[in-house]
Formats: sequence, C-alpha cells, structure tokens
Amino acid sequence: MLAHAACAALILRFVYPRATPERRRALMHWWSGRLLGILNITPHVEGIPPGSSETQAMIVANHVSWIDIFLISSVRPTRFVAKSEIRAWPLAGWIAERAGTLFIRRDQLRDMARIDARVREVLQEGDCVGLFPEGITTEGDELRKFHSSLFEPAVANGAHVHPAAIRYEHPDGTLCRQMSFIGDRTFMDSVELILRQKAVRARIMFAPPVETAGAARRDVAKRVEGEVARLLGLDPGSRGPKTSADR
Repeated sequence: MLAHAACAALILRFVYPRATPERRRALMHWWSGRLLGILNITPHVEGIPPGSSETQAMIVANHVSWIDIFLISSVRPTRFVAKSEIRAWPLAGWIAERAGTLFIRRDQLRDMARIDARVREVLQEGDCVGLFPEGITTEGDELRKFHSSLFEPAVANGAHVHPAAIRYEHPDGTLCRQMSFIGDRTFMDSVELILRQKAVRARIMFAPPVETAGAARRDVAKRVEGEVARLLGLDPGSRGPKTSADR
C-alpha cells in the first residue's frame, strides 16, 4: 500500500501536470482499482453508472469511508467536492488535492459561489463530479439528511445527478462496520482496521439519473435522498434499517 501511495505521488508530481484530461481519468481509474485490490476490496456494481462519454454528470452518494472516493473512481473517474479538513489527512489529503478534489469551506457560505464556478469548469472539461451531501460518515446502515445547499452546483449547471448507495459487506453479506470512518477513529486507525479485513465486498448501487434543469435544489436533494435510501433498503421516514440483521 505504501508503494502504491508512492506511485501516486510520482504520477501526480511528474505525469499529471502534462497529461491530457483523458489520460488523467485513465490514471485515476487504474490507481483507484489497484488500491482496492491491494486492500482486498472487491467492487460490485449494480445499476448503470454514468458513462465515460457522458458530460454534465454528478454522482451523489452516502458517505461511509475515505475509501468511497476510490471506490467510485474505480467505476467512473470522479472529482469530488469535499470538506477542506481532508487536506490535513496524512498523504491521502495531498493525493486528493493534487488529483483535483474541489475543497469547500463549509463554515463560509460565500465559498459556495466559488464552488459553483469551479464545478461548472470541471463539468465543461468533461469530468464527473462527486458529492457526499450528508456532510458526515455513517456505518452504511443509516442515512443522514442531505444538505440541499450542496446541490446548488448541480442545479446551477444543469447537471445529471446519479444517486448512488455504498455498502461494505463481509463475504457472507453482513455489514462490515470496520470499513467506516466514524467517531474518534483517526485516518491511521481506519487504515489499520481495513487492512485487518481478509476480504470485503464493496457494493455500489446506482439509481436512474435525476434531471436538475429548472428544478429547485431542495426538490433535487429530497428526490436523490429518497433514491439513495431506497437503494440501501432504508425507510426514508425513519432513516433506520428495515431489519436488525446487521446489528
């Protein structure tokens, strides 16, 4: 894993600055998939993700772990809107920044205008944009309220929003809670827990895209939230799991 991180550092330092957008997306796809392989995480895609030729595409998902970014990028190379605190993560923060992550200062409302403009630029370049609108991670068996303000870039740019649900499982299908990046766990604590898992199945489930042209951001957020809840098998009203089988 350390060698693969060093490979990312070399690519981002010497190759990325001179690479075409297509080449950058190919490298992101390869590196993300290879990381999952090193960690014994097997992606399992359900539904139809945005195609490589689709422009104006955004993926909106529930948030479980820092691995989510690489899971999604292994399916469709994606540049994420993420909280500025991620910059401080050891190595992963530097990789995320150099790979084109769009950092937002959540405590500054005026920063939204800057993000709107940056998302527009990224979409026009043909890149897919990713968003975790809960603003917090869970273990994958619940869903927090989606912050509608984070959908403003999607609405402002008329993007197609692809709802996606992420769930990490043991080989027997039960929830793998060790994959979550929650509570007081540090980044290194999370890495250690993930490395202790012999095998993990990462399910990423896609619903049909939601059109945003002419829509209100609150309506888009509510609809996407409902789709993600449905994919996770959750009751949108209670936000809890339908059964306690994973407890």
